[in-house]
Amino acid sequence: MSKKIPLRQCVGCGEMKSKKEMMRVLKTAEGPIVLDVTGKKNGRGAYLCLSEECLKKARKNKGLERSFKMSIPEEVYESLEKEFEEIDPE
Repeated sequence: MSKKIPLRQCVGCGEMKSKKEMMRVLKTAEGPIVLDVTGKKNGRGAYLCLSEECLKKARKNKGLERSFKMSIPEEVYESLEKEFEEIDPE
């Protein structure tokens, strides 16, 4: 029997993909929202495809706000975009 691959839904485009193909955005207990590159940190996670396009979509359709049930300040999106650029310099 093949091992089941856990799928996650991108909060930007809504596509289901395996966790390995996605970037986890994490809301920690202390409050800050960060990119969790390892996918292992504790906290409430939301997933994004590894494309800046999906981050922009999530920003527009308030995907992260829905996932975390809170409002997300602009600077959080800006810092996520910066982190994205460091990981994926296109």
